[in-house]
Amino acid sequence: MAKLKNIIKQLSLPDYEAIHRLLLESNADKSAHLLKAMREKQLSDNKIMEELEVNSNAYYTLRSRLNQKIEEYLLQQMESPRTDLLKKVANINEIIFTKKRAISVATLKKLEKELLDYDLQNELTVVYKTLKKLHVHSPDHFTYSQAYNKHVGFMLVVDKMEDMLAEYFKKFGYYSLSGDETDKMGLTFMHTEMLNSCRLYDSRRLYIYQNCASIFHRLFVEEDRMEDENEAIEDILRNIDEIFDSYKLDSIYYHLELVFDFLKLEYYNHHKVYKKAEKHFEDVNEHTGMLLANYSLFTYPAQFLNSKIERALRLGNEHTLYEENIGVFEEFEHDPDDTPKYINYVMYRAICCYYAEKYQEAIKWINMLMNDLTLKKFPFAALEIKSVLALQYCLLNEQDLFNQVMNSIQRQLRILGKDTCEHIHNFCKILKIAVSDAKKEKAQKIKSYVSRADDHSRKLFSPTKYIKIDEKLLNKLCAL
Repeated sequence: MAKLKNIIKQLSLPDYEAIHRLLLESNADKSAHLLKAMREKQLSDNKIMEELEVNSNAYYTLRSRLNQKIEEYLLQQMESPRTDLLKKVANINEIIFTKKRAISVATLKKLEKELLDYDLQNELTVVYKTLKKLHVHSPDHFTYSQAYNKHVGFMLVVDKMEDMLAEYFKKFGYYSLSGDETDKMGLTFMHTEMLNSCRLYDSRRLYIYQNCASIFHRLFVEEDRMEDENEAIEDILRNIDEIFDSYKLDSIYYHLELVFDFLKLEYYNHHKVYKKAEKHFEDVNEHTGMLLANYSLFTYPAQFLNSKIERALRLGNEHTLYEENIGVFEEFEHDPDDTPKYINYVMYRAICCYYAEKYQEAIKWINMLMNDLTLKKFPFAALEIKSVLALQYCLLNEQDLFNQVMNSIQRQLRILGKDTCEHIHNFCKILKIAVSDAKKEKAQKIKSYVSRADDHSRKLFSPTKYIKIDEKLLNKLCAL
């Protein structure tokens, strides 16, 4: 929210008036009112909600849409000079065939400088290829041949880096579900390969791409083991901010700012510097749906959902997540083919339903997930999901359905061994005591397993760790 207010206040007067006019022309009167209130008035959010006559969920949706409209406008302004530049590249042959050689060379040299300013390396390949041919009878032919060869090689490395980046986060998603050490070794190998590719060229773009993975890898895979031998994460984040500030007209950098806001949030969460993390939470939270839908090629967005629950549990406002989701995910369409993200998304929604005491809706989400996917490849993830489902049946006192799910969990525990997932074993013990007929010392028996089940050191997919076994839940379980 703070970021939206700052953006609106920093808009130039012509941009502000243009955006306001566009909103009115598209009949987005409330968005126009919100824009004006944030720009010209010093009103609290509650006061603005009163003026607009909307509740908190509608207000959240409204400001999210306003933020999107402003970004679309600014992006159009950004892309206009880039589009002109790309048109010039597309018309290079026209210049070669219609202009004198000296004019063609001068035009291409000017185009080279502009492309470097925009960091458009692929288009530079076309310019150098043409300059090389124009200098076929000149000693400069060798210079431009070398520049052309270098940029062709660079273009291939950038393409390879983008492919590896997407593959890295795909592999991390499956690793988060399996916890398999072979998958972890594969991630480490890919990370090393990206580092080596980045060292081939002194490139800002490669540096940014590589650190999309590197920072995430150090936070969630290697967990700070690489701090002594690599550039400090805070220094990396500072350097990347400087690059973004220097190349404000680069549309890829513009969009990747959200990725690095997310990485800053995770970095400060990792080190429990929650005051700094909070500055980035609102910025990322405003774009939750967009982050999940469009950024899987550059990061692992599902992790934000875990961080969001952890933050809510820390602040004690987990019950508010359900209502907030109405605005956050209003236009979000999940992708069942992206299995790890789909599983995380559904379990996030189910846990939000649980904290809103909408147990039937939580069951609906989980059953939908289990009908859509086969979880045989992810036995540990399946145990976690079924344990959350068993809790919902337990709280609804659906004894038959509870027994069916619990029998399935027990069979899987016997196959995997309870030592490999002891927290699930203890979690199930708590639920079985809760539904048992014996009333005597039920609370004491449950409490004896609480500390063993409440293991928050689990780093990978583990929705049961977000079930807070507090006095409120304890009372509900004892009352069954």
